[in-house]
Amino acid sequence: MEKNTDLLPIVAHDEWLRPAAEAIERRHARYLEKLGAIRRSSGTLVDYANGYRYFGWQWDELLDGWWLREWLPGAEDVYVFGDFNNWQRTEIRMQKDASGVWSAFFPAAMYRDRLTHGSLYKIHVHGDNGWHDRIPAYARRVVQDDATKDYTAQFWAPAEPFDWRGDDFDASQVGSLLIYEAHVGMSQEREGVGTYREFTEKILPIIKRDGYNAVQLMAIAEHPYYGSFGYHVSSFFAPTSRCGTPEELKELVRRAHELGLAVIMDLVHAHYVKNLNEGINELDGTDHLYSRPGEAGNQPYWDSKLFDYGKGEVQHFLLSNIKYWLDEFHFDGFRFDGVTSMIYHHHGYVDFDSRDRYFDAGGNEDALDYLTLANRLIHDFRPSAVTIAEDVSGMPGMCIPIDDGGIGFDYRLGMAIPDFWIRLLKEIPDEDWNIWEMWSVMTDRLPGVKTVAYAESHDQALVGDKTIAFRLMDKEMYFHMDRASENLVIDRGMALHKMIRLMTISTGGEAYLNFMGNEFGHPEWIDFPREGNGWSYAHARRQWSLSRNGLLRYSWLGDFDRAMIRLVRKYKVLADGYPYNLLMDEHNKTMVFSHGRLLFVFNWHPTASIPDYELPVQAPGKYVPVLSTDERRFGGQERQAMDSEHFSFNVSGDDGKKYPRIRIYNTSRTATVYLRRR
Repeated sequence: MEKNTDLLPIVAHDEWLRPAAEAIERRHARYLEKLGAIRRSSGTLVDYANGYRYFGWQWDELLDGWWLREWLPGAEDVYVFGDFNNWQRTEIRMQKDASGVWSAFFPAAMYRDRLTHGSLYKIHVHGDNGWHDRIPAYARRVVQDDATKDYTAQFWAPAEPFDWRGDDFDASQVGSLLIYEAHVGMSQEREGVGTYREFTEKILPIIKRDGYNAVQLMAIAEHPYYGSFGYHVSSFFAPTSRCGTPEELKELVRRAHELGLAVIMDLVHAHYVKNLNEGINELDGTDHLYSRPGEAGNQPYWDSKLFDYGKGEVQHFLLSNIKYWLDEFHFDGFRFDGVTSMIYHHHGYVDFDSRDRYFDAGGNEDALDYLTLANRLIHDFRPSAVTIAEDVSGMPGMCIPIDDGGIGFDYRLGMAIPDFWIRLLKEIPDEDWNIWEMWSVMTDRLPGVKTVAYAESHDQALVGDKTIAFRLMDKEMYFHMDRASENLVIDRGMALHKMIRLMTISTGGEAYLNFMGNEFGHPEWIDFPREGNGWSYAHARRQWSLSRNGLLRYSWLGDFDRAMIRLVRKYKVLADGYPYNLLMDEHNKTMVFSHGRLLFVFNWHPTASIPDYELPVQAPGKYVPVLSTDERRFGGQERQAMDSEHFSFNVSGDDGKKYPRIRIYNTSRTATVYLRRR
C-alpha cells in the first residue's frame, strides 16, 4: 500500500512546522491509536470515561445493596471499616479480581440502618509500605475532624438526587469570555472560610453586576493544606468539604447559570499531593500506582507527585474525573493547571529557544496523548464546554483542532502579559517605557489561537509578591486612598492601574480574566492561616466594603472596571480579534489603534499633554469620547471634555491619497476610547 504523504493541516498551514512534520504526525498517530483502542473496548470515549459509575460506592438494584470498589493492584490485603462496624479494621475484607480491583458488597438487609448517608469510613491497606489507613481514590466526600485534624471519607448518598431540571445552560451563548476568577473559601469579608452558599448568595450577584459572563472557581477538589490555594489535590472526586456539601456546590453552579454565568473549574491534573494520610500516593503500597516508580514519579519543583499518563488505568481515572465534574456538577469547562509541567519531562524549566525544544526527548508524549483525549472527551460530552490551557512554553498545536493535528484546547492563557507588566513596573522608569515592545507583547499570538488575556495573576496577590495596585502604590495605599487626600504616588497608581487593564483587555486576546478584588485594587495580600501568622484568617478574605465605600478611591477603580467591561461587551471588542494599529508615536509615548468603530488612544507619557494632537483614524466621521481613564467619575481630573466632538479631515499621504485624521487634546497618562458616529 502506498504511504499517504499528505500533511496534517497544522503543518500544511504553518511553514515553520514543516521540519517537525514527522514528529507531529507521530504524535497524532499515537493519539489515534489510543482513541481506537478505547473505542474498540468501550464503544465511545464518553462511555469509556465512566469510572465514577463503577468505582467507589455503587448501588446494585438487582442485589439490593451497595458495592465498594477500588483499584489497588499492588495491595496484599484490603479491608473497609468505619462507624458502621464500630471502626473494626480487619472485620470486612475486600476481594481482589484479576485486574487488581478490590470490592466488598454491603447488603441493604444487613447495613440499611448502619451504612447511612453521612457514615464515615476508610480502607485498611496492607502493601509493600506496611499497613495504612487510607482514603479511597474515588471517595466523593472527605471531611476533616476539627479536633484531630484527621481526614476521613464520608458515605454520601442523599435520599433524593439533586434536581437539575431546567438547567439547560449553554456556555457557547455567553459570547466572548469575560472571566471572573474566584476562590470560594476566601471570597467573604468575614474572617474564616467562605462557603458555597455564601458565594451563591453574595458573590455571584457581584460578578453579574460587574458585567462578567463567566466565573472560574479555584480550589474545588479536596486538598488537605488550605494554603496550597487548591493546587495540592488529595481527593479528585470530592469537592472540598471546608466550603460545604456537594449539593451546595451544585446549587452554586445552577444559580450561576440562572444569572447567565458560565462556570469553569480550575482542574489540577498536573500533579497530586504526596501525603499518605489524605491522598492517593502509594495507595496500594507501591510507589507506582498513579505515578512512575522512583524519582520519575516526583515533581521536584512543587514537592508533589506526577501522574503516569501512559498507564491505561491512570488515563481512565483522569478522564473519568473530567466527565464526573461535567456530568454531576454541570461545570461548563476547565482551566487546565500546569500544562507546561505535564507535557515536558523537564517540566518546562528550559529555554524554548528553538523549534526542536518542542519535539525532542524532553517532551512527554503520554501527557500530550492524555490532553488530546481529554479535549476530545470534553467536547464530545458537552460541545459547548470551554477548555483553557495554562502553558507558558508555547507548544505548537495547543489550540489547534484535534482533527487538524492539534491538542484541541479552545484557549491558551496569555501568561507573557502579566509577566511583562511586572517587569515593566519593577525595572523600567515610566519615561523609558517602550510602546513598541508593549504592543508586541500584547499582540504576540498566532492567528486562530485564542488567548485569555489578563493583567495580573492570582499568584501576584499572594504574600511574597504584589498585585499591580500594590506594586504601583505600596504603603501609600494605607494612608492616602481617601478621596480627600492628595498624593502623587496614588494619582500615578490610579491612572496606570486603569490604563494597564484597558490595554490588556483591548489588545491581549479573545477573552479576558480578572482575579477577584483586583478590579478595585484590593490592598491586602493573600496570606492563608499558618503557624507564622498565628493561624489567622485576617488576610485570607476579600474586603468588599472598600469597593463600596464612597469616601475611598477603591470604588472609583471598581466603577472604571464595570464601565470598561460594559464597553467591551457592547462593542464586541474581544470578538474583533487583533486591534488595527494606526499610530505608534514613541517620542510622545502615544499609541492609537481601533476595534471596529472604536478608536483607542493611549498616552503613556508621565507629563506630556499635547493640545491639538493630530492622529489618523480608520474611517471618516465624527468621533466622540465614550470612556476615559481620566474621567472624574473614575478618580481622574477630566482634562478633556467628555462631550466634545472631533470631526475628521483629510490629509494627503505620500502616495497622493487622502487619509482621514482628527485632532484631540492628548492628555498625559490617559487612555481614551472614542466612538465613530457616521
